[in-house]
This record gives sequence, structure tokens and C-alpha cells, in this order.
Amino acid sequence: MVWASGTEGTVLRTVDAGRTVTSVGPADTDAIQFRDIEATSARHAVIMGIGDTPDAFRFYVTDDGGRHWRLAYQNADPAAFYDCMAFTSPRVGYAMSDPIRGKFRILRTTDAGHSWRLMSAKGMPAAKDGEFGFAASGTCLQTDRKGDLFLGSGGVDPARIFRSTDRGRTWTVQDSPVAGAAAGGIFSISFGWGRGGVAVGGDYTDPTAAKANGAWTSNLGRTWHPAKGLGGYRSGSAWVHDGASTVLAVGPTGSDVSTNGGRSYTTFDTGTFDSVDCVAGHCFASGDLGRLAVLRTTTPHR
Repeated sequence: MVWASGTEGTVLRTVDAGRTVTSVGPADTDAIQFRDIEATSARHAVIMGIGDTPDAFRFYVTDDGGRHWRLAYQNADPAAFYDCMAFTSPRVGYAMSDPIRGKFRILRTTDAGHSWRLMSAKGMPAAKDGEFGFAASGTCLQTDRKGDLFLGSGGVDPARIFRSTDRGRTWTVQDSPVAGAAAGGIFSISFGWGRGGVAVGGDYTDPTAAKANGAWTSNLGRTWHPAKGLGGYRSGSAWVHDGASTVLAVGPTGSDVSTNGGRSYTTFDTGTFDSVDCVAGHCFASGDLGRLAVLRTTTPHR
């Protein structure tokens, strides 16, 4: 089972490893870009949409494989800009907005995305001037295997990583090895089965630049180190479930693979993709103009 989302109200679903794909997006959402989708089964999924007006920032949920969608949240704050979602369990999830009144905003659901509530900003460190997130691959907000939350920022140099170990109530923040810019910073964070994690990004206005656009951790995000070998700006990352140390990173100029937990990468494809995710035996990538691709992995599942 794989779900994908995109512009013009697009939501796609496959239950046969990509051999056939069905369009199942909500009706009357052609003006909405669905920048993140989180699914727990072939029937249940939550999508996050953005648009040109504040009320176009909407979350929808389905419990029947996309046959019917219900509006779960509609933004009313003209200062909000929602970038990413992450779920720590099938019922508990979080969404983040760019800073409002100087702090990143966090929404929380405890009923599998059917309703969302604003969390207090008291425990969130102040954002720097110009700091924000990226609504690119839906992975600027992520969780590790313990359920800790990580938020990657941009717009400041260096880009920063925010971390919460108490379900989003309080956060700490640290500088990362990823360079930031007006259009650059961390676009994606992902964690593997062990203690490893990666962050990738860059400057989307300079997609071939291959300097200071990745980081890795081996202690669940307490410290981060510079990565080498990424082929340019990368907007998405994922750990290959079949390998404890294998990571993929994708972007508009190609795809890279690391076999040492994100310490170093090698470019293996020059196709254009925005996001990537993996399940046992397969990795799926999506990109502009409706591009979908599958990478079959052969290492026995661990």
C-alpha cells in the first residue's frame, strides 16, 4: 500500500506495489497543493493542503481508501503557513507552521487526524529573523523510533534543528552543519531503525550546489555531523528498511544513496524527484509532472 499527493488536489493510491495507481483526491480541491500525506493503512490517510489564501490550508482525512474525505482542519490565521506533518502512532500526530509571533506553531491530533488542536507555544524557543520551514517533501517535521520530534528549519545560516522529547510540549534547538540561505536550509529529516538519523537540504534556487547540504547523527539527534557526497539540493530522504545503514536522498538534479548511515553519499540516478519513502522490499519516489518511481531492494529484511 502506497499513497502519494501533489498539486491540483492530487491524491494517488496503489495497493499492488505501484503496478496500478488510482486517483482518489477530494472533490473540489483543484486549487490546493497537498504537500504532505500520512497513511496508516490502505484505508486511512491524512492529507495537508496549502494554497494562495489562508483558508486553503486544510487537512482532510479518509477512512475508506479515498472514496470519501472529511475536512478535519481549516486554517483561519492569515499568518500561518503549514509545512509538514508527522505521526508518532496511528492516532497521535503533529503538524507545524512557519513562525507566528516569533515561534513555530504546532498542531496536535490524538484521534488519527480527525481533529486538530493548537499546542501552547510556551515551550518553543524563539525563531530567528527570517527563519521558517519548507513545505517540500512533507518531512521537515519527523519522529524517531522513540517518538521524539525533530523540526528542521531554513532561512537562517546555519539551518537549525528543533527537538522535543515530551510530545511537543517543550523544545530545544541547536545549529546544524547544513547551510542556510533565503531559500535554503533543511528540507528533510529521517531516522532509521537504530540510533541513526539524517538531515538533507540545500538551496532550491541553486539546485546543483553540493556543499553543506547534509548532516547525520548516530545518537538519536543529540549531535549532528556534516555529510559528504550529496549531488546537490535534496528535498527528501528515507532509510531503506532492508538495510540498517542505507539511506536515500532525492532532489531535482538526482538521487543519492548512502550505505553508512548518511555519512557519505553516491549519486546513482539523475531523474527529478521531490520525495521518497521506503517499506520492506521497495522504495517509492514522486516528483513533478506526476512522476512516480519504484526502487526494488533485494537485501533480506532485518
